[in-house]
Amino acid sequence: MRENSWPGNDSFSEFESLGSLLTDLSEVEEDLETPSYKGFRGRRRKAAFTLTMIWSGTIALHLFSWGIWVVLGLTTVVGIHALRIMLARPLPTPEPLAEANQADWPYVSLLVAAKNEEAVVGKLVKTLCNLDYPVDRYELWVIDDSSTDRTPILLDQLAREYPQLKVLHRAAGAGGGKSGALNQVLPLTQGEILAVFDADAQVSQDLLKRVLPMFQRPQVGAVQVRKAIANAGTNFLTQGQSIEMALDAFFQEQRIALGGIGELRGNGQFVRRLALERCGGWNEETITDDLDLTFRLHLDQWDIDFLAVPAVEEEGVTRSVALWHQRNRWAEGGYQRYLDYWRFLARNRRLSPRKTFDLFVFWLIQYILPTASVPDLLMAIARNSSPLLSPLASLTLMLSFMGMFVGLRRYQQPKLAATPGEAQADLDTSFWTRLSQSLQGTVYMFHWLVVVASTTARISVRPKRLKWIKTIHQGAEDEVWLDLPKQT
Repeated sequence: MRENSWPGNDSFSEFESLGSLLTDLSEVEEDLETPSYKGFRGRRRKAAFTLTMIWSGTIALHLFSWGIWVVLGLTTVVGIHALRIMLARPLPTPEPLAEANQADWPYVSLLVAAKNEEAVVGKLVKTLCNLDYPVDRYELWVIDDSSTDRTPILLDQLAREYPQLKVLHRAAGAGGGKSGALNQVLPLTQGEILAVFDADAQVSQDLLKRVLPMFQRPQVGAVQVRKAIANAGTNFLTQGQSIEMALDAFFQEQRIALGGIGELRGNGQFVRRLALERCGGWNEETITDDLDLTFRLHLDQWDIDFLAVPAVEEEGVTRSVALWHQRNRWAEGGYQRYLDYWRFLARNRRLSPRKTFDLFVFWLIQYILPTASVPDLLMAIARNSSPLLSPLASLTLMLSFMGMFVGLRRYQQPKLAATPGEAQADLDTSFWTRLSQSLQGTVYMFHWLVVVASTTARISVRPKRLKWIKTIHQGAEDEVWLDLPKQT
């Protein structure tokens, strides 16, 4: 699967004085939603400063005798949180909307940003226009971001067939990537709840009836639907992505149950309009709009909930090159938000203590540990000793493995057995199958170590363009095609 670029710009590529970074905390607090917010400036400078601190700190741990005690202390802190995560009980899921109260069901706007998606967008439109939800209570907006294939023709023909489908064609050269497309259509939408789907999404007909009750709690600003891989059986990479999705869903449910951070994942995200508008819409200065919006919602004191069933399916990438580009984008966007909003996080005026602690632990194991593993390994080789971060790395590996195993057990559909004996046999087989899949997923997940370590180094030393990358979707073999004229 090829990667295709969306428009970008060269903003924020110059170094600023490192001294100005240290004075940021003394500045007057800015609002997240204002255009004048300065947190997006100097990303390269902040990344270089952070990388220097991580490397020098790791080297210092090797040079002082108390370094091992620091590592053991951090391992203990992470271990306590890991134990709480494994033992937490997921929050109960509300009952689906009752048919008797259809007049009170919220109006929903479904949004799809599409660029050169002729292989999949037709199937998605047909699915979303036939949901088990009153036609007069939802609308579907598809934003054609100046596609060069047959996507615009296909969408215009579908709009004549489905009255709830509305199409917005963006002009060539329109900026902002996916965020810009979503922001442009936002004033035209009517829904009090907005849902965002990728063009390759596959959803169940009752999705809206299941997810909307979660917004009955007024503090919920967004809900992320569990993601699954539609082509999981294609090869090792798609199998690994499927296991990874189970791990991510498990962590999402457990963290939310503890009062921690719930995160948006782009495809299958539902956002309350009020919460989105208070945050200023989608950020056009980021390459991962979902991860950026996650931080802004939490900093604005909203909660993000999670729906495990039904899942939204999407295509997994099938080639290592496409996976590498996709994961680099995800890693950079995830790391970038810490650089953008670090002042708000450091002040700790907007997050609850539980969210702050949860965020610290996952920041440590997702970004700091992979980055610090490079100088840790180099120092271990130079001093002919074991890597100092081994206890923390081993705990992280164990937590990931256990999360995969429990996640696969929780989200995989069990087989129906005719007799108790067959049921026990299936249970035994499932145990060993999940164990094997968890081992496979652990091997697969090692690519994140290389991706994060290389990404944090790259954005620190190389001028970076803000560039939105989308994965090219191939579509399923049973894709329904319309009879469209060829473009000349």
